[in-house]
Formats: sequence, structure tokens, C-alpha cells
Amino acid sequence: MTQIIKKDGRTIIKTGERINTMNAVQFERDIEPTLEQGVDMEFDCSDLIYLSSSGLRVMQATMRTVMMNLGGKIKMTHVKPNIYKILVMTGFTRHLQIEQD
Repeated sequence: MTQIIKKDGRTIIKTGERINTMNAVQFERDIEPTLEQGVDMEFDCSDLIYLSSSGLRVMQATMRTVMMNLGGKIKMTHVKPNIYKILVMTGFTRHLQIEQD
């Protein structure tokens, strides 16, 4: 379940345990209202244990909207080693600030 927290002028999105084919569309819907605000975002991945290609697609679309269209910033925090490995292989580490767990 996605949680959206406003703290000190930033938006923190707690991802939940899995972003996969079953819930990627809902995850995208959950975070969509925050995109309209054009604020900097932090994805708190402390609970995230699985990220599928569907989840990566949502992340890429979010990056494109926030970073390219709105001029904002995105970072991922508390990223576990298995998720970090996926982000490295797919090139996300070249475009995002990522803090490992």
C-alpha cells in the first residue's frame, strides 16, 4: 500500500513491499496527484523487496514528468541491495540520487 507523506515542504512516497504487474497501475494512480503539484519527491523504499519491469516503467514515467517536464528532483532512499542491483542494470542510477539501505 502506497503512503504519501508531506514533510518539511517535500513529498515522501512510501512504496510498500512490491511494485509489480498486479499493482503498478494502482501505484501510478496513487502518486499521480503529487505529480500535479510539481514538487521534489522522495521514494522511501524501506519496505520494497520486489520491483518488476512494470514498476520500473512507472518510475521512468514519474522521472520524466518530474525531472524533465516540471524541473523537479527525485531520489530513492533506503534501497535494499537486490533493488539497487536492478536499478544499476537498468541505468536508473545514472539519473537518480539513490541512497542504499
